[in-house]
Amino acid sequence: MGTELQKTNTKISWPRKIIHVDMDAFFAAVEQRDWPEFQGKPVIVGGDPKSRGVVSTCSYEARKFGVHSAMSSAQAKRLCPGGIFLRPNFEKYRIVSNQIRSIFEQHTALVEPASLDEAYLDVTYHRFGIEDPEMIAKLIKQNIFAVTHLTASAGVAVNMFLAKIASDFKKPDGLTVIKPDEIQSFLKELPVRKVPGVGPVTEKRLSELGVQTCGELAEKNEGELYRIFGKHGILLSKRANGIDDSEVEPDGESKQYSSEETFPKDVTDVKWLKEKLKEYAESIFEELKAQFRMGKTIVLKVKYHDFQLITRSYTAQSMPQNPEEIWKAAAHLLETKTEAGQKPIRLLGLGISGLNDSGEEKKALKQGELFEDGC
Repeated sequence: MGTELQKTNTKISWPRKIIHVDMDAFFAAVEQRDWPEFQGKPVIVGGDPKSRGVVSTCSYEARKFGVHSAMSSAQAKRLCPGGIFLRPNFEKYRIVSNQIRSIFEQHTALVEPASLDEAYLDVTYHRFGIEDPEMIAKLIKQNIFAVTHLTASAGVAVNMFLAKIASDFKKPDGLTVIKPDEIQSFLKELPVRKVPGVGPVTEKRLSELGVQTCGELAEKNEGELYRIFGKHGILLSKRANGIDDSEVEPDGESKQYSSEETFPKDVTDVKWLKEKLKEYAESIFEELKAQFRMGKTIVLKVKYHDFQLITRSYTAQSMPQNPEEIWKAAAHLLETKTEAGQKPIRLLGLGISGLNDSGEEKKALKQGELFEDGC
């Protein structure tokens, strides 16, 4: 790891100092670290390619073949026939994640995990009085590598949105700083597809409006964006101007975990939609299992071709024991509570709400009593 600590400009006025740290190909990197024979090879962590499993993550060697997370494992196998497929070991990943979290907390109490492999840090007031956020980010990256032998990418900015974009700018092992006086110049040529929440369909509609970059989006009338995209249009306008007032919330553990996707083309095939729900169910279940969390309420989200958005939910008597239970409930909601098959669907989402990790339920989760099937 070649990051060097050197004096940087500390005279810049920072209203807030936010760092987003994102581990590089986390699950696959942990496996490559623990199995030297996998280093430099395409490692794909996820479900069995002979089943309907999905890719959780993959090494950069596998990404060269077009493999990416949330892709079906079968498709990943077709793209990368020489790939090394491994089932995820969430217990091991969580141990490493906790080590990284401890490093974050050496610098600030304001740490908001976004997942096992990424987090936001507010270092406006650093524990040891370090003023320069770039220096702090370098220290964090070096600390992570020293403890875990893994690399991380970091973004430094005045808000969470910009820090998130910055962390993805020079992966892997990258560090990008967006100084307060550089925000507009940084965003001006940034493709709108880089903005979180802009999927292929939104990107296409923006392109039809002559918008390819954040700079062009920032020049659009907010009222016009609202007319076309609703409330999402207002958010797009703010993001294009680098505005985000979100606060880093260390104790704000989400009560819902979900996965959703905007499709390149509207879909009417119910069977295909149900297969998508099966992918989401497996991914959600595995992630919540890794966090020792679960909920009883299954939430289905559907956006039709005309942008009508609906949610439908079902609350079970007990927590799901496996992905199949989540999928069956979601598929039933899709068939009985939506117009799937009649109205084209542009977006599909699945989530678990009412997450609870306290008391006896948390104890049961840790002991594995809710996961006896070994999924």
